[in-house]
Amino acid sequence: MLSYWRQYLAISPFYLIFLAFSFVPVFYSLYLAFQRWDGLGEMRYVGVQQFEFLWSDPVFWLSVRNTLVIWVLSTVPTLFGALVLATLLHSVRRFKGFYRIALYVPNVTSIVAVSIFFGAVFSNNFGLVNAILGTVGISPVPWLSNPWLIKVVIALLMTWMWTGYNMIIYLAGLQAIPAQIYEAAKLDGAGPIRTFFRITMPIMRPIILFTVVISTINGLQSFSEPQVLFGSNAANPNLGGPGQAGLTTLLYFYQSAFVNNDYGYGAAIVWAFFVLIMVLVVVNWRIVQRGRKS
Repeated sequence: MLSYWRQYLAISPFYLIFLAFSFVPVFYSLYLAFQRWDGLGEMRYVGVQQFEFLWSDPVFWLSVRNTLVIWVLSTVPTLFGALVLATLLHSVRRFKGFYRIALYVPNVTSIVAVSIFFGAVFSNNFGLVNAILGTVGISPVPWLSNPWLIKVVIALLMTWMWTGYNMIIYLAGLQAIPAQIYEAAKLDGAGPIRTFFRITMPIMRPIILFTVVISTINGLQSFSEPQVLFGSNAANPNLGGPGQAGLTTLLYFYQSAFVNNDYGYGAAIVWAFFVLIMVLVVVNWRIVQRGRKS
C-alpha cells in the first residue's frame, strides 16, 4: 500500500476537510448534548438532563408534529406527481430534453428565492393567489396565518422543488426497462393499467424505495422554507409564524442554539431528531420491502 502514497496524498485533502468540518463536529455535538453551554462561558456537565427536559418540552413535540405533517403533505404528492410526470415524459417523442430541463429547474433554484416568491404569491393581503380568487368572488384566504394553511404552503413549496428531481430518477428507471417486456405483455392482452401495476411498478420498486428514503430524509429536514417565509432570525424570533404552525424541528434547533444561545439543548434536539429520522427511514424501508416480498 505504501507504493500508492502519491495517490493517497492526492485524495487526502477531501478526507482531511471531511474529518475537520463534518466528522469531528458531528461527534462534538453529541458531547455538547450532555453539557450546558452558552457558547462563551465554561461548559457544565448535566448528564441526560437535556434529554429529560426535551421529553417534557411541549414546543419540541409541537415542532415534531409540524414536521411530520409537512413531510406527509409534501412527500406523498411529490412522489406520486414525479411518477406520473416520468410516465408521461417517457412516452413523449418530441421536446423531451426541454421538458426534462423545465421540470428539473425548480430543484436547482435557490430555496431562499423560492421561499420569498411563495411568500409573495400566498400573501394574505396582496398575494397573487388571493387576487385570482378575488376575480371569481372568493374572499381572501389566510394562507400565512391559518395553522393548517401555513403547513400546506410549506408543503407546496417543497413539492414544487423536489418533484422534478424525483421525476428524473423515475424516468431513468423507466428507460432502463426493456421494451420487449412491454411487447410480450401487449401480446398477452394486458392493457396499459395492468401493465403499469404488474410490470412497471414491480421493476421500479427498488428505485421507488430509494426515492422514499431520500424524500423522508430531505422532507424531515425542512428549515429554510419556514425560516424565510416568516422571517425567523435573531432580530425576529417568531418561531415559525402565527401559532408556531410552521415551526419545524430544525427551526426549533436553530432558535434554541443560535438565538437563545443554549448550544447543549440545541445539540440534544438534533440528536433526538436524528433518531426519529432513522426510525422513519427503517419503517419506510420495511413497508416497501414487505410489499416487494408479497
